[in-house]
Amino acid sequence: MTTKWTLLRLARDRTAALCLTGVVVSGFGTSALWLVSGVWVKDLTGSDGLAALCLVAMWAPTLAGPLLGTLADRTRRVPLLIATNALMAALLPTLLTVDSPATVWLLFTVLFVYGATGAVQDAAESALVGSVLPADLLGDFNGLRMTANEGMKILAPPAGAALYTLYGGPGVALLDALTFLLAAGVYARLRLREPRPQPPATGRRTRTAGGACHLWARPVPRLLTLTGGVTMLCAGVNGALVYPVVEALGHSPAYAGVLYAAQGAGSVAVGLISGPALRRLGAPRFAACGAALFGAAVALRAVPSDVVALACGAAIGAGLPAVLIATLTRIQHETPGPLLGRVTATAQTLVFTPNVLGLAAGAALVEGVDHRLLLGCAGLVPVLAAVPLLQAPANASRTDSRSPSDASPA
Repeated sequence: MTTKWTLLRLARDRTAALCLTGVVVSGFGTSALWLVSGVWVKDLTGSDGLAALCLVAMWAPTLAGPLLGTLADRTRRVPLLIATNALMAALLPTLLTVDSPATVWLLFTVLFVYGATGAVQDAAESALVGSVLPADLLGDFNGLRMTANEGMKILAPPAGAALYTLYGGPGVALLDALTFLLAAGVYARLRLREPRPQPPATGRRTRTAGGACHLWARPVPRLLTLTGGVTMLCAGVNGALVYPVVEALGHSPAYAGVLYAAQGAGSVAVGLISGPALRRLGAPRFAACGAALFGAAVALRAVPSDVVALACGAAIGAGLPAVLIATLTRIQHETPGPLLGRVTATAQTLVFTPNVLGLAAGAALVEGVDHRLLLGCAGLVPVLAAVPLLQAPANASRTDSRSPSDASPA
């Protein structure tokens, strides 16, 4: 099956098309606010530390991923997506009152809720798509979703920066609120039958741990998740070293934006080919190729050359998403619908939390250790982590376990 024909199948699938539209719309506002929030706090307080806490506030809820994912399994997923988008559309206008250091706490509170609702939305959307799309389209959808997210990260920050210059932080907050409102409208157009999930037969703690137990009991998803976590740990270290790399190239710090653009281009490209690559290689080998490419590119960033740096940026952008796409797709293949929210959220916690740790480790080490040595170590680890994946079974059959809690087209 050609990539063109597969993309046409996705475009004609109402659920896939609407979910991708929701991702694009809300992702634009999210990417804009992600950039502006730190600048906003810095301008109000003059504190670099408080500005950095914006990212911490948005990432912190990821640690509660298994609990938040349970919500996506105990509630009908389309109404949940509508409600969470509507909640953020209503909450973001409160940021119009943030105009002094004394009101910055409100921005941190909204960002924390932002992160929590984002974790719920990711789990609900992944579970919904995993339940209703044909198995052979899941890799293509996840790849296009990655392409959409990365594309917004390229387009939205400049737009957000321009809007911030003209109207300040409140202007960007209103833009983000509008994108959430539009996304809620997009999800409201989904026509799926979603019977209410069955009442739980176990306690809350057991239900929450069910995602982790299922994930740990599946050898290939477990290995993919661990590889993803290791790779994201090294991605965090790599991210903390971007300015020493730029300095070694002889450029100003603003040149980091060029490297990020190259990375974004690589991510967009790999998202478009991920479906065919997954069908040809299988998830473990596709992830192994991505981890190895990412690791080699990180290590080669030690070479002080603009051409090499740009090529490495594109390779990093291609390699890292390959691991993430392969992991999510294999989990969707091997997880029953009623568990998909918890399992997806648990995997995201295990994969993305190390990124924060890597950022902290890189920031702590960069002042006292040569950045080239750190890049070499951060590049070697993903390459080694890719080796066990080459020995894993290439393909998985779709778990046929749809229950009354799974959606079907109306």
